[in-house]
Amino acid sequence: MIIDIHNHFYPKNLFEEIEKRKFSKKNLSIEKDSLNRKIMVQKGTRVVTITEPMINIDIRLKDMEEAGIDMQALSLSIPGVDFLDPQEGLEYAQISNEGIAHVCRQHPNHFVGIASVPLKDTEMAIREIRRAIKELGMKGVCIGSNIDGIFIDGRRFWPFFSEIEKLGIPIFVHPMNPPGNEAMNDYRLAPMIGYEMDICLAVARIVFSGLMEQYPKLKFIISHLGGAIPYLIGRIENCYNAYPECREKITKSPLTYLQEMYFDTVSFYGPALMCAYAFTKADKLVMGSDYPHVIGDIRRAVTSINDLSIPEIEKKMILGENLKELLSLNQN
Repeated sequence: MIIDIHNHFYPKNLFEEIEKRKFSKKNLSIEKDSLNRKIMVQKGTRVVTITEPMINIDIRLKDMEEAGIDMQALSLSIPGVDFLDPQEGLEYAQISNEGIAHVCRQHPNHFVGIASVPLKDTEMAIREIRRAIKELGMKGVCIGSNIDGIFIDGRRFWPFFSEIEKLGIPIFVHPMNPPGNEAMNDYRLAPMIGYEMDICLAVARIVFSGLMEQYPKLKFIISHLGGAIPYLIGRIENCYNAYPECREKITKSPLTYLQEMYFDTVSFYGPALMCAYAFTKADKLVMGSDYPHVIGDIRRAVTSINDLSIPEIEKKMILGENLKELLSLNQN
């Protein structure tokens, strides 16, 4: 079975609410670009180019079949829900979660759901993830690399991480608009470079905060191949050895914690994939496509793994076997 962990779906009624400018007070709207394509705009910055498969399941199923993908884990994309105040964020999350759960019930052999939660209110987020898992049958949770500018490792979020550990579900960490992104307004540098740097920062903060020591059973799936993390491993280790601040909250090498994380393969570039493979091995890599974003690629998501010079059994692990275990699909 070939499974895609990193792809995005927006329930149609969520788009309709945005188009009615329900969330316009938080500067979220749907507009058109110079090519007459619908785009989602947040605080004046283009964050999503809207493509038909984001809401059309029939097109999605056709594209999956052509790419050879059996199942997708559907999640909401940027801007997530935490750009809103907690109560509105909960409403936004519930529209998404219920819409995704509905699709999964209609097509149980092809889709599972990854939930969104309003993390600005930890107790509210805990209640919603319990509902999403126990009532809606979702298989994981998606959180941003920052929570509306708040660092992901903040102590205020630790009760939520404790609950996730108890539930035994994976945490999919997805890029969000990085704070202070004025330098990235030109050339679409935010999705090109900024998102990847924010993922790097999130991963480093998760490691050095001691979060994984406090909750050792957490299962993090880091999107976009960890940004530049595989390339920076040597520097991260050097800083751990050189700076006492890096050793204040952890008792083991950062590499130890990084090798406990999972990384999706949204890169499609062979040398980058092999760099990640060299430090974390096949059992911690999971296939992702970033479909149907205009910079995603559902076909290369599969072919880039099949083209790697690694054993066939390891390709199967990356393409689906690891995710069957992570998403508890073997229990179905």
